[in-house]
Amino acid sequence: MRLQTINHTIMELEIEKIRDQQKETWNKFSPGWKKWDELTMDFLKPMGDEIIRLLDLKNDDLVLDVAAGTGEPGLTIASRLSAGKVISTDLAEGMLEIAQENAKNRGIKNFETVVCDVCELPFADNTFDAISCRFGFMFFPDMQLAIKEMTRVLKPGGRIATTVWNIPEKNFWVTAIMGTINKNIEIPPPPPGAPGMFRCSKEGFMTNLFSQAGLKNISENEVTGKLNCKTTDVYWNLMNDVAAPVVAALSKTDNAMKEKIKNEVYLLVNQKYPDGNIIIDSSALVIYGVK
Repeated sequence: MRLQTINHTIMELEIEKIRDQQKETWNKFSPGWKKWDELTMDFLKPMGDEIIRLLDLKNDDLVLDVAAGTGEPGLTIASRLSAGKVISTDLAEGMLEIAQENAKNRGIKNFETVVCDVCELPFADNTFDAISCRFGFMFFPDMQLAIKEMTRVLKPGGRIATTVWNIPEKNFWVTAIMGTINKNIEIPPPPPGAPGMFRCSKEGFMTNLFSQAGLKNISENEVTGKLNCKTTDVYWNLMNDVAAPVVAALSKTDNAMKEKIKNEVYLLVNQKYPDGNIIIDSSALVIYGVK
């Protein structure tokens, strides 16, 4: 029993450490996300649209948007609710500040932000009619606790929809740069189950998680998007401004190696898009369930 307690404490400390690192990282990268907001939001729009379609919202719904980042799909949801409201949560206050700014610029008033951890949502049981979460699960240190918390704050009969990235083979926009980095630099592989882009990509992984949380009418479908960079320069600069693993890996190398990686990435992308119009396909899974 004592050993179990010790293991539990170690795990809790580990989760807290990951959470603190993530908070710091997302805050550090929030200026990059602000800079590229238009391009990234256009890229992720199909995933947000599919979440909204599945949630089948009513005008007076109270909606929770988890891991909201710079505000989507929560802002679009809020703009469609004539008598409802959206509460957007994120670990990083830097990201939510951009979300608030975006809401103000679009004149959206029924939108509120709360800085909190998904594993400790500061809301009463059975509060929300619907929950959206676009690309959050892969990064939650404890995914089971996260879905348990979301289910707790959802009203009986409430709907939840989330998206996660599909397999690497269907996401060249990640693998073009990360694959090249991994080929050139020795990066120790993350421990199994550690937060990462493709952690939830295995078919049935998310539906199983939803089912364990007691959700019903679960579905899982593919949704595709296009990263419209137009040029290889834009692709390279974007990934260096918003992708934390890219920046972390490149910061450990000298200039010559950075240049080598950059040249190889350019070559790879230009080979794939010989006409010079860099529009990269992406693939995600959208998972839906009802409490």
